[in-house]
Amino acid sequence: MNSFFPGTSRSSVTRCKPGANCPSSHSGISRQLSPLSVTEDSSAPILELQSRGSSGVCGHRVERQNRSGDDGTQTHPENSSQENRIKARCRSCTSMVLKAVWGLLIILSVSSSWVGTTQIVKITYKNFYCPFFMTWFSTNWNIMFFPVYYSGHLATAQEKQSPMKKFRECSRIFGEDGLTLKLFLKRTAPFSILWTLTNYLYLLALKKLTATDVSALFCCNKAFVFLLSWIVLKDRFMGVRIVAAIMAITGIVMMAYADNFHTDSIIGVAFAVGSASTSALYKVLFKMFLGSANFGEAAHFVSTLGFFNLIFISFTPVVLYFTKVEHWSSFAALPWGYLCGMAGLWLAFNILVNVGVVLTYPILISIGTVLSVPGNAGTGVI
Repeated sequence: MNSFFPGTSRSSVTRCKPGANCPSSHSGISRQLSPLSVTEDSSAPILELQSRGSSGVCGHRVERQNRSGDDGTQTHPENSSQENRIKARCRSCTSMVLKAVWGLLIILSVSSSWVGTTQIVKITYKNFYCPFFMTWFSTNWNIMFFPVYYSGHLATAQEKQSPMKKFRECSRIFGEDGLTLKLFLKRTAPFSILWTLTNYLYLLALKKLTATDVSALFCCNKAFVFLLSWIVLKDRFMGVRIVAAIMAITGIVMMAYADNFHTDSIIGVAFAVGSASTSALYKVLFKMFLGSANFGEAAHFVSTLGFFNLIFISFTPVVLYFTKVEHWSSFAALPWGYLCGMAGLWLAFNILVNVGVVLTYPILISIGTVLSVPGNAGTGVI
């Protein structure tokens, strides 16, 4: 009962016996209520509850209120938990729908960028055949990978970081000490060589074979990735993937046999298979030495490859130029429009592959690469 009166003690309320005259009781209560600034209308029901306390009416009312409160507290968590389950299910469905939509867009973008790169290379070969210079020029564009990633970070992140802070954070892919000169040479050099070989052999194959054949042969790198992962990384053996690898190798032989094993056909198939092999080796070594990198770390690493290519590989096209292996009349005569288009689409392809792994399912990236085969076939027909 005294919980209704924070400023009242129990002794001042229950001091008078029933039936006795207590002329000062109401005055004492009113004096004690006066500091709380309670008016007569608002204090009347409270005094009535106090005067009926001896008959037990107030106790029953409080008990009923407590019971109703207990019932309310029992049903409320059930309703809230059901609402939480519904909300969680809705969020899960929304996430799946968004992943599917992003996956469809990524598939179309990956396929279009790879088809566009291949077709521009074939067009450029009509008047300009310098595959290593084209490889070196397009690899230099990888330097822009990290700036593109940081621009996306500024546009989407709630807590924005400075460029240097973000750069140091993504440098952890090289180790706890970040990017040092020793690690720059030790980790970047082999991957840069594999990157250059992959692209250079791919461009050489495009000179000997059609774009459709080269794209189909390059898709065999998935089978090579499995074989190397099984041998190097000791991945779990899967019979289905072994069958797929055997079928991929059989397809390579059949494509060479389709042209009666002509010299150009054999050389072109060898170049395409070599490009797929070096691409698979690049991926397996990346997994073994650098682990599973996130999007920011991958962007940092690809930009580092671009810097390494610009600093240490630039002497190679110079040597090829003066030895007349890859020679052109003047820099003004270079097809800069085609070269920039090829390099831009190649950069877009690499960005989309890394973004797609974050936004959607990785299998969709492989589907986008495989769809480049019918895409090149259709473009060739048109």
